[in-house]
Amino acid sequence: MVRVFPAGQPLKSINAWAWRAHSQAYHTRMDMRGAKFHTSNRGTAAVPLVCVRAQGSHAFGIFYGQNPIFVSYDMVLADLILMIFLIQTVRFLLKPFRQPRLVAELIAGIIIGPCLLGKSKRFNEIMFPLYSRFVLRTLGIFALMLFVFVSGVKMDLTLIKRSGKKHLYIAMVSVMLPFLTVMAIGLIIRKVMDHEMAKISSIGGIASGLSVTTFPIHYTVLEELNLLSSEVGNMALSIALISDSIGMNFVTVFEALKQVDVSAGTLVWYLISMVVLVAFLFSAIRPALFWIIDHTPKGQAVHESYVVAILLGVFVGQPWWRKETILKEIMMPFTFAFIGLHTDFSAMTEAGWRTLGPLFTMVISGYVSKFLATMIGAFMVAVPSRDSLALSLVLSLRGQVELALYMIRLPGFSMMIFLTTILLATLTPLISVIYDPSKPYKVLKRRTIQHIPPGEEVRILVCIRDKKSVPSLVNLLEVTYPTLQNPLSVYAFHLVELIGRANPVFIDHDNDPDPDDLSIRFPDSEAIRNALILYQENRDESVKLHFFTALAAKRTMFQDVCKLALNSKATIIILPLERQYDGEMGTAEQWGGGQMLNTEVLSHAPCSVGLLIDKAHRWHLPLTRCSGGTTSHDFIIHMVANPNVSLTLVRFLSSNPEGDDERQKKLDDGLVTWFWMKNEANERVIYREVVVKDGADTAAAIKAMAEEKFYHLWIVGRKQGINESLLEGLSTWTDNQEELGIIGDYVSSSDFVDADSVLVVQKQILRG
Repeated sequence: MVRVFPAGQPLKSINAWAWRAHSQAYHTRMDMRGAKFHTSNRGTAAVPLVCVRAQGSHAFGIFYGQNPIFVSYDMVLADLILMIFLIQTVRFLLKPFRQPRLVAELIAGIIIGPCLLGKSKRFNEIMFPLYSRFVLRTLGIFALMLFVFVSGVKMDLTLIKRSGKKHLYIAMVSVMLPFLTVMAIGLIIRKVMDHEMAKISSIGGIASGLSVTTFPIHYTVLEELNLLSSEVGNMALSIALISDSIGMNFVTVFEALKQVDVSAGTLVWYLISMVVLVAFLFSAIRPALFWIIDHTPKGQAVHESYVVAILLGVFVGQPWWRKETILKEIMMPFTFAFIGLHTDFSAMTEAGWRTLGPLFTMVISGYVSKFLATMIGAFMVAVPSRDSLALSLVLSLRGQVELALYMIRLPGFSMMIFLTTILLATLTPLISVIYDPSKPYKVLKRRTIQHIPPGEEVRILVCIRDKKSVPSLVNLLEVTYPTLQNPLSVYAFHLVELIGRANPVFIDHDNDPDPDDLSIRFPDSEAIRNALILYQENRDESVKLHFFTALAAKRTMFQDVCKLALNSKATIIILPLERQYDGEMGTAEQWGGGQMLNTEVLSHAPCSVGLLIDKAHRWHLPLTRCSGGTTSHDFIIHMVANPNVSLTLVRFLSSNPEGDDERQKKLDDGLVTWFWMKNEANERVIYREVVVKDGADTAAAIKAMAEEKFYHLWIVGRKQGINESLLEGLSTWTDNQEELGIIGDYVSSSDFVDADSVLVVQKQILRG
């Protein structure tokens, strides 16, 4: 049974109760066209109070005349299906225009609202009847609260301490200037406002809402644009976190002023409740959380029993991030459905410019002043102009969290939805066009081992994903034979997937002020670092070690790698591919997300790149034999000096020279001549030239070499400057040629058992 009582007005305009014999359920219909909502003393639209008689559903109820549409649970599922369909459809249509997911979600909500489909009375009766809207409203508000809660759990408040004065200055300017601007304009045009909006508390509430830079929205958009690990992304997240801390104080102050509008007693109870809440958090909750931390083993997640005990549910602790997909894909659509059902652009027309004009003026002035304030603040601290522009655009973004701050009438709410959607749809594509995070990696200077002057240190960036890859990397470093005359500088970079937090973290272990804290937070990093320090001590002063750790999303890890390679002036990046082979099936697996990282690094690296596949985990000095080609000469040049290494250099030549790259051939001829003249008397070095006509001959020659002598390490070029006829037909035998090249994939496959390890080298590509 459903009865409708419009809040704030007497019971009237209610049609008689209708009886449906087949469903044996009562319901009523309310003609919304003639109903007018009264507003509360806060200016918010009064919501009808709906009383519902519980009606259970039955698996075979349809055979007994029960209409499944009249069951709230079924109706909620139908609404969810409709919203998911609309969101995905709009996202697909807007994908060429680089629109974020949030725009598609807002548009989907508008579509079901009174602006489009909601105009149909029949559509509302079927999909969004009055008796189901209170369920939709509850789910929508709960999803929004959960979204903000999850975003808060992922925040790293220590980022505020680590933020420099530059970030603090920009945050202060980007909050204070818009706030003062909107307040000043609001006070100037106060006379033309209605009574409710003209209150100081209302003007201040709007000003504080427009000045706040909400962290959850910026994190979501930056994640979509793959900018979390970029310079602008890191700066934007730090500034957003500081701005939240400042802006929310303004929101709290003006919320307190709203209580004064009600009564002085309400203000007193508001302040008392706030003080009690803060005191309880610091005196009870905070010590309890520290107790849990003390009783949690180092490097492990919080035990689930603690999580349940503090009533934070399964969304906190180890399992909660796995539920984030449920939050985004299933629960948040209810929020946007709720927003869309309360968005009526026709109400804006009925309200007229006299009502909405003051609000529109304040909002636009807030948007413009926010953009200009951020731009001015960035310029004042010497941020490059392009980065300043991108940062200003990012911090000007608005989202659903800001909409929850606006306590205004229904027509004003519709205008805020409209302006927010337009702002997001305009600024997000501009950000992706203006700011290219890979641009700094485009260098014009050669940065390879071959081009290092004699006696100068070789700088190698070694990426490490787990402890298993350390032995093979140490063996590779040892093969390069560092000496006091040719020292080696190793930049070890431990890559950790960003899980359970929002802020990417970059740690320089050599300069961190609290190393004990790092050993607790990142025990694997400390174990890897200790192993490399032991190697460094064994090599005396010929090896210098610099250790770093990065917590980043898989999609943006390459930015950290390329950035460190650029800043450290590395000549080559080593990426280990941990493959585990199944002897029976011949399959291979690698670290989740590793292929994405490798592909992006190969595409954007400012220097040479080496992909190391350790197949056997057993090769070691002084028993190493290496086989390489002319396209992989970066490492070969330094290996020949190692007395514990026997080297075989193989050059494949095509019987049909028509496909040769003449320039590359001349370079190879010169390199081979120089190499042979320098090592002619070296018994540990063998040089071969093999003439082949197609890929089958190439594979046969490689196989014959492997049968003749076992090589612990094969070094091959990726696919630069190779005559295509040498590889003709080989592509059908390989699965991962895009990443490793055809020959690299062939010798690293499980079918090729005559190698312990393979190093695939891509020489630096000049992209400037």
